[in-house]
Amino acid sequence: MIKITDSELAAAAEKSMDEFLQVFINAYLESIGGKLNEKTMPLLNGNQHTLLAWHFFTTEMRDGGFVQLIQNGYGGYIFGNPFAKAMRQYGLTELSKLIYKAKEIYEPNKKELERETTDEEFNALYVDFEVFDDLEEWYFDMEEGQTALLAAYVDEHIADFAVIEE
Repeated sequence: MIKITDSELAAAAEKSMDEFLQVFINAYLESIGGKLNEKTMPLLNGNQHTLLAWHFFTTEMRDGGFVQLIQNGYGGYIFGNPFAKAMRQYGLTELSKLIYKAKEIYEPNKKELERETTDEEFNALYVDFEVFDDLEEWYFDMEEGQTALLAAYVDEHIADFAVIEE
């Protein structure tokens, strides 16, 4: 199990909910050597994978939206796993709905969205998949509130996410 010190967690929580969640994410990334693959997947439990998926999701959304998320190889991790269901179970119902709607676009277009591209082809995907634009706006409108719900869930179920040591 991933171990985090109580003092590190308390200091991060004083700063912000994002910092609080980042302590867990940093511990997960360290435990998998920064690489998510067949060898490192078993090192994390389902809740830890869900939080790590949330990290990849939010990071990619902030940097370049759904097209970038998928082009950077996270489509299967987000849409091919029960991430949306877990978000709903954690109380993040709006984010869950958003992910399910994005999956409806992703699934029939998976091959096109995941193919290797040149920079020009990558940029063209943003035009070809403008359908993601409204979903991305929806995400940015909800991001702060959904992050607060996630931080509260992790705090209330902390033993599912890490062992907290003195």
